[in-house]
Amino acid sequence: MKKTKLLIGVVVIATIGFFAIAADHIDAPAIAGGTSDITDIYGFQAQDTDNIVFVANVQGLISPANTAQAAFDENVLFEFNIDNNGDAVEDLVIQAIPRNGKMYFFGPTAPSQTGLNSSIVTSAMTNSVDITSYGTNAIVETNNDMRFFAGPRDDPFFMDFARYGEIIGGMATSFNNPGTDTFEGTNVMSVVVELPKTMVGSGDSVNLWVETKRKQ
Repeated sequence: MKKTKLLIGVVVIATIGFFAIAADHIDAPAIAGGTSDITDIYGFQAQDTDNIVFVANVQGLISPANTAQAAFDENVLFEFNIDNNGDAVEDLVIQAIPRNGKMYFFGPTAPSQTGLNSSIVTSAMTNSVDITSYGTNAIVETNNDMRFFAGPRDDPFFMDFARYGEIIGGMATSFNNPGTDTFEGTNVMSVVVELPKTMVGSGDSVNLWVETKRKQ
């Protein structure tokens, strides 16, 4: 099965009390505005300090009026790539696939092949969660010491693009405080997994990047 893969940013996440983010809002021409377009990835220590949380947000700038109709594309697979030894090659992957109102998770597990040609991991530990509908309480599934969520959320990324344009254009030298949130009132589709730090490695940090793979 042929797939295309889109690499969207890499973050380094300390496994003790650190927050990291990589952002990219609809600026890749091949996928702009599409169901595989990744807006942000996040990694942070969970409320349970023995755990770490990974988040991938897709389909940015969904208006509240359109969010109820927004859905994960069943032809798109989401992959969290985890490098735990600093060589910029994924040692573990967590893959998520939407099917019939559920998000199915595979991993974390070592991929049989690294890089852009890695395949779907179907023999790894499997979990699933019902995809939360817009306007309803979040559905969170807990299993195998992991927690899972998938569904629409308010876009948490803050950026004052108007002010940014003024700075780039030489009409301003700094951002306002607090500034204007360009993404206020818009939503994204979120894929979230929380898992014990021991599942991702034994070091002080990991590298994380997220890819989307579209079935052709």
